[in-house]
Amino acid sequence: MYAITIPEPGGPEALVWGEVDDPVAGEGEVLVDVVATAVNRADILQRQGFYDPPPGTSPYPGLECSGRVAQVGPGVSGWAVGDEVCALLSGGGYAEKVAVPAGQLLPVPEGITVDRAAALPEVVCTVWSNVFMVAHLRPGETFLVHGGSSGIGTMAVQLAKAVGAKVAVTAGTREKLERCAELGADILINYREQDFVAELREATDGKGADVILDNMGAKYLDRNVQALAVNGRLVIIGMQGGVKGELNIGALLAKRAAVTATTLRARPVEEKAAIVAAVREHVWPLVSGGHVRPVIDREIPMPDAAEAHRVVEDSSHIGKVLLVTPS
Repeated sequence: MYAITIPEPGGPEALVWGEVDDPVAGEGEVLVDVVATAVNRADILQRQGFYDPPPGTSPYPGLECSGRVAQVGPGVSGWAVGDEVCALLSGGGYAEKVAVPAGQLLPVPEGITVDRAAALPEVVCTVWSNVFMVAHLRPGETFLVHGGSSGIGTMAVQLAKAVGAKVAVTAGTREKLERCAELGADILINYREQDFVAELREATDGKGADVILDNMGAKYLDRNVQALAVNGRLVIIGMQGGVKGELNIGALLAKRAAVTATTLRARPVEEKAAIVAAVREHVWPLVSGGHVRPVIDREIPMPDAAEAHRVVEDSSHIGKVLLVTPS
């Protein structure tokens, strides 16, 4: 098969479409013929040499994919050759084939084409596990997501609205904020021109956000704590703004608030399977019913993955950028 390899870390040009050995479905795994995958920030970090795949997993980038079952490994039931699926991966999505633990497979939802389903697994599992399983966002609460026009942001807006929350977003352009509003965002904050703490307080009568989903890390840590409501929950899932910040414990105590940091890629297979099962139970009916949809900026042929990485690094996109395998 062919896959995107990274012979040496570097810029987008480090991504090489080349011939590699085919994977095989092992015990408890399913082999998928990949139709499409999606570009995530973790792929860029891996390309740069800063985020190696977990031991024992595929060396190729790609944390999600969609396609069709090509082989069912020993000990697997409930899946058959030819099933249209999408999957949460630890790596290997930038390839024509990938072996996936069966617990990380999802059926392609009704109303979604198999290629567009590649935009779902990573963002849906990230949002559901952090916003709902960790932070326990409830109807009527205020939810802030930074980077509201990103793949994670566009999904977070839709899911939070679906459960009856009031949604605030930050983004850097009017176009991106308008797109967030179309998805249901109630409070629109241009982080280049506005202070999100002040804007959020004004929009909530001084209360702040009950739940914040943050991809910036250190840069936003202090202001995120300021923006939290009493009993608020801050969940950090990225480090785009640095890894070391100062935490005002006094402010946290005064608000009886919580700060949690999580990753998804390195979790044990059993934990990922539990998240995927929760997504299938709670989110898939919303997708099949048309209440939640993947937001896709563009589809690019997988051999041109370098172009896709440039788009994502420039942050010029809204939603997800997909890579489609050659037909």
